[in-house]
Amino acid sequence: MSEAVAVIHDNRLRAIRRRHPWVFSGAIMRLDGDPAPGDLVTVTDGTGEFLARGYWNPHSDIRIRLVTWREDESLDEAFWRDRLSRAIAGRHVENRIHELGTANAYRLVNAESDGIPGLVVDRYGDWLVVQALTLGIAERKDMLADLLVELLSPAGIYERSDVDVRQKEGLAPETGVLRGEAPPELIEIDENGRRFLVDVRQGHKTGFYLDQRENRAIIGDWFRSDERASQRTVLNAFAYTGGFAVYALGSLVKRVINVDSSAEALALARRNVALNGYRTDDDDFVEGDVFQVLRYYRDAGQQFDMIILDPPKFAQSPRQVENAARGYKDINLMAFRLLRPGGLLATFSCSGAVTADLFQKIVFSAVLDAGREAQIIRWLAQAPDHPVALTFPEGGYLKGLLCRVW
Repeated sequence: MSEAVAVIHDNRLRAIRRRHPWVFSGAIMRLDGDPAPGDLVTVTDGTGEFLARGYWNPHSDIRIRLVTWREDESLDEAFWRDRLSRAIAGRHVENRIHELGTANAYRLVNAESDGIPGLVVDRYGDWLVVQALTLGIAERKDMLADLLVELLSPAGIYERSDVDVRQKEGLAPETGVLRGEAPPELIEIDENGRRFLVDVRQGHKTGFYLDQRENRAIIGDWFRSDERASQRTVLNAFAYTGGFAVYALGSLVKRVINVDSSAEALALARRNVALNGYRTDDDDFVEGDVFQVLRYYRDAGQQFDMIILDPPKFAQSPRQVENAARGYKDINLMAFRLLRPGGLLATFSCSGAVTADLFQKIVFSAVLDAGREAQIIRWLAQAPDHPVALTFPEGGYLKGLLCRVW
């Protein structure tokens, strides 16, 4: 049976010709053929001119995920091997020249930005963790797993396709071993000489916030040359498993207080702090809602030399941006009020629907309401192993500001 053809409205051709990988339902004028979910379809303009090819999902608002703009390119096993090889080669080069040291945990495939929409592959030591986020990838995950074994020979491949975005694709959550051995309960990784225990089976994302690697080094090392480092107190809010804390303690700060709503995450944070040779006082691991804890510190007159705000995604879609903006403003307002003069605020948003410009405006509004003055001394973003395709700016989801506050 010949490949189905999706004909695009004239006023929606520009994005496809600019190689944006998403074709929304409203862009399709008609569909010639009856493709099954996950099948490949050809995309043309109204005259029949070839534009691109991708995989079809009638259950998603994004009807087609485009993977090639070459009419003569067959999307066979060799194609997928080449795409995987290209992504992997880029990471190996990046890690060889990485100025902060070589990690054994990093992203190998970053979905649309590596030309494979919906596929995420992360390395943790000898194991790979895979997320199949779209129907087209879910239909091909066994082939892709075999190719990853061929290219990398991991001890095992574990699937963590249990994220909310799969619901938009009409997919149920799936987890478990895809190939090889099951990962241990905790995998120990090395990141710039710091050691971390990672739960790839139950942890957030694929187990660790790999995208914050450079930011952990930048922020954590800030006090390394500070003569008063031993007097500094850091508040690590939304601490998760203590990544920022381990780096800050490496700069010999006096104390890092970790706050998180998850007792399990804090327990692992404590283990990670101890694993790197630092003290683990009970008072430095606070279980609670960050919004409420920040208010408690405000009312108690507590002050800090640095506050790190790395919250989970507040906006899952554009419809949630307004509520997310209120949340971001609230925590940043509290943070500005809790910092000593000359203190530092490292604040992040991983909500793709919240643009970098909007996030900066939210933080600006917060500092005004706090009656403080602040300078941006560094813009922060996701690590280089999470590249952003120029044709897919949505891939730049992580944005951050390092501010000095007076």
